Amino acid sequence: MEPEVASPGQQIADSVAARIERLIMDGVLKAGQVLPSERRLTEKLNVSRSALREGLRILRARGIIHTAQGKGSFVAPISQVDAGPLVHLFHSQPRTLYDLLEVRALLEGEAARLAAIRGTDADFILIHRRYQAMVDAQARDTDAATHAHLDHAFHLAVCEASHNPVLTHTLQSLTDLMLGSVFACVNNLYHRQPHKQQIDRQHEAVYDAVIARLPDEAHQAATAHVNSVRQSLREIEQEEQRLVRATLRLEGWT
Repeated sequence: MEPEVASPGQQIADSVAARIERLIMDGVLKAGQVLPSERRLTEKLNVSRSALREGLRILRARGIIHTAQGKGSFVAPISQVDAGPLVHLFHSQPRTLYDLLEVRALLEGEAARLAAIRGTDADFILIHRRYQAMVDAQARDTDAATHAHLDHAFHLAVCEASHNPVLTHTLQSLTDLMLGSVFACVNNLYHRQPHKQQIDRQHEAVYDAVIARLPDEAHQAATAHVNSVRQSLREIEQEEQRLVRATLRLEGWT
């Protein structure tokens, strides 16, 4: 039996779907973002409205976009990782945080290296904005949750400048876990002035190396930053354990 040949209309719809998928993978259209209007999409893609609608239907069938009545179509999360068990481990086994920080060091080090090589002027403008927002928030002494989100946004901007969609979407799929580790960092380290100053210097080193297009320095700075946070949190945990043991001895429990 001869293979079925797609009709010209189907080929156009497949092409529309593929082009929108590419925009999503490249981070132009982001997870959770509402798609532009049909009129704007037909203009940008230079296709008919019927071809666009058929292309969107294909994407909905693949689970790449979702449509809500009266709200439009949204980009679905790509390459989702089932983070549920890990989230549970963070609550029941706090040491899992160190495993995540180890993964962050690997991913963000490579992301920074690639960003220094592949980043465009537009990428660097976005990185600068995220970095400046983080610095400004520190000057205003904002709450820990805000710091955590701004810190994460800076690191994500660097990752997006790597122009590696798989790397970017892997980090995005771990957003909740990443924010958890960043929040742990901010909550435990930022009120300790020496640690805060060290983190500020490390962020600046990552920013400077990426913007200056120094890949080896960027990789080293990003890796050293996450590993330093990991070590600092471990030292704080050990310090707290020593305090608990000493208190119990003082109260006659041992």
